[in-house]
Amino acid sequence: MATIVFPDHPSPVADAEALRKACQGWGTDEKAIISILGRRNAIQRKLIRQAYEDLYQEDLVKRLESELSGKAVYRWILDPEDRDAVLLHVAIKKTPILDYRVIVEFSCIYSPEELLAIKRAYQIRYKHSLEEDLAQHTTGDLRKLLVGLVSIYRYKGEEINVKLANSEADKLHGAIKEKGFNDEEVIRIITTRSKAQLLATLNHYKDDHGSSITKHLRDDPSSDYLCALRTAVRCINDHHKYYEKVIRLALNKAGTDEDSLTRVVVTRAEKDLKEIKELFHKRNSIPLDHAVAKDTSGHYKAFLLTLLGKQD
Repeated sequence: MATIVFPDHPSPVADAEALRKACQGWGTDEKAIISILGRRNAIQRKLIRQAYEDLYQEDLVKRLESELSGKAVYRWILDPEDRDAVLLHVAIKKTPILDYRVIVEFSCIYSPEELLAIKRAYQIRYKHSLEEDLAQHTTGDLRKLLVGLVSIYRYKGEEINVKLANSEADKLHGAIKEKGFNDEEVIRIITTRSKAQLLATLNHYKDDHGSSITKHLRDDPSSDYLCALRTAVRCINDHHKYYEKVIRLALNKAGTDEDSLTRVVVTRAEKDLKEIKELFHKRNSIPLDHAVAKDTSGHYKAFLLTLLGKQD
């Protein structure tokens, strides 16, 4: 479930006027901006952008980008698929190596329709396909895995072929036992099977071989390919558990990993952040709101807490 709290019928014109006022004068009133945008869903935010442009002949996104100190609010106001395209582009351009986690998350957790919409937004914004840019910034097995994950339209049905799950669990085990982590069959199974079918295969793997497949994918901790492969399995297995760990590591890091923390909160606030919050509390014995408040500050903290459902 979502965590953001928003009114049923806010006035886009009144919101646009309030945002205009917040951006004028000697200093930007970030508190006012957060109080409005942090409590509007994607449709409401789109209507605000349209009203703002109609009233002032100015792009609200560009105005906020120039007014705000951080990127969190700016990314929140974009259409979800456009925001995710930006996140993917930032991840791909990261040096010295791209942040494969973002590519794996979106390709393994999002629905096929959501991923397709993001890929369209990416191509419109950057004049290249996502696959082109991935291929340009990766090599070898990592390229095969990541391009495979974003290229294939996964079937999203719930049907399971038990015989196939058993067979492919054995194929995965055989390849991994022989250290054939980059075997074509491993990449094919992980990138092409529906989530339901792949979950059945992973469960058979664990039942038949006494351990989850991720435990057997640790041969070389420095291998980006193996790390990406483990990430894909975790995202497919239980994405709430995966996101909880991303947040936990982001907060426990020496110097909060704001990119990872922001990504999870902003992309899941309208989807299932409530479940992730509950899992975080259970795992860490502290509410996520309290952990975020402790490790962040200023307007950034206020914005994250607003998306987490904090009321004034």
